Amino acid sequence: MDTIAVNRNFMKSNFKEMDNVESDQMKGLPQPALEKEFDKNNKIIDLITIEKIKIENNNLIQNIKNRKSYRQFKDKSLTLEELSFLLWASQGVKSVYERNNVSYATFRTVPSAGARHPFETYLLINNVDKLKRGLYHYLAIEHKLLFIKEIENQNKEIAAATLGQEFTAKAAVVFIWSCLAYRGEWRYNIAAHKPMLLDAGHICQNLYLACEGIKAGACAIAAYNQEKVDKIIGVDGENEFSVYLSPVGKY
Repeated sequence: MDTIAVNRNFMKSNFKEMDNVESDQMKGLPQPALEKEFDKNNKIIDLITIEKIKIENNNLIQNIKNRKSYRQFKDKSLTLEELSFLLWASQGVKSVYERNNVSYATFRTVPSAGARHPFETYLLINNVDKLKRGLYHYLAIEHKLLFIKEIENQNKEIAAATLGQEFTAKAAVVFIWSCLAYRGEWRYNIAAHKPMLLDAGHICQNLYLACEGIKAGACAIAAYNQEKVDKIIGVDGENEFSVYLSPVGKY
């Protein structure tokens, strides 16, 4: 098969092949954690809960009509309230489902195959009120932000990692979604990978619509240097790797 044929085949459902495959869930193996372990010694920032957030435009029909990709941003900061809203809208946890006294699944603002939610959200923050520039990790279950580190030449690094798309360096914040593949593989084995990529689309579309609510713009990016983006967010590129990203800024 040539490369195009192989890639087209990947896009097709392969759940029928699961007839002869036993997943780790079927084997009774323990499931992976619902959230990536984090260093509690790092600075943790409280975010604003959705009950206390007020947005400028909550007209869903208007926001859907206005949705588009933005590649030009004003030199204007996001507020912590606005960032809290974007994070909640794109990966917020509504509840944790318990099964046999174990946290089995999270129910979120976006759908995910088997409620596996294999993605983690990293943020390259450039211009958000009350937050210093650097790399952050969204703790979705806690609805908090974990500060990871400052990045030297941050704007230059993200522009290079996105293949010279300079507008990424001018955004107030860049959302970067990584995938912890075993969360899906534990349940679906060889059939896990297409659904996980579909899940990424759900996340980013919610980000687009949420951005319209605060008069900000987003631009989904799948054209990037895999190794460079993985290095920026500090993941191993095997068990966890970047899949999708989007700069966000005021328009």
